[in-house]
Amino acid sequence: MYPSKNIIENLGSSKDHSTLVSLIKAADLSETLQSIGPFTLFAPTNAAFNKLTKGTVDALLLPENKGQLSGIVTYHLLSGKLDSKELMAEIDKGKGRAELLTVNGAKLTATAKDGKITITDERSGAAMIIIKDVYQSNGVIHVVDTVLMPK
Repeated sequence: MYPSKNIIENLGSSKDHSTLVSLIKAADLSETLQSIGPFTLFAPTNAAFNKLTKGTVDALLLPENKGQLSGIVTYHLLSGKLDSKELMAEIDKGKGRAELLTVNGAKLTATAKDGKITITDERSGAAMIIIKDVYQSNGVIHVVDTVLMPK
């Protein structure tokens, strides 16, 4: 990934994010993620999507589930650029927890232990940031090992 390229350009060249890219396209969010931003994206890997119940991704790609799909994709997205240093500062300021408002209007909770940041969704599912601070021309990507799900 190159800091001179936008989120979509970089994800499109990542072999570990092909599922996420297909879901972003199906949700008609490619144009948004190519815009100026800035954005923070918690980007699940293909392996993260493989943890979901079999058939979940295929079901999300059906036209009648576009609203649900869009809600899940935008649940991984924050308005503004929040790198790991800023995220840790927010966690410290919140005495060990930071509430993050996603683009879809729901919240995520960030915590840290032994220098590793965990993002917890509204269903108590937890994703570990496995690669942090992948800077883009329009924001930052943090690669996560689990798909985050809104209520």
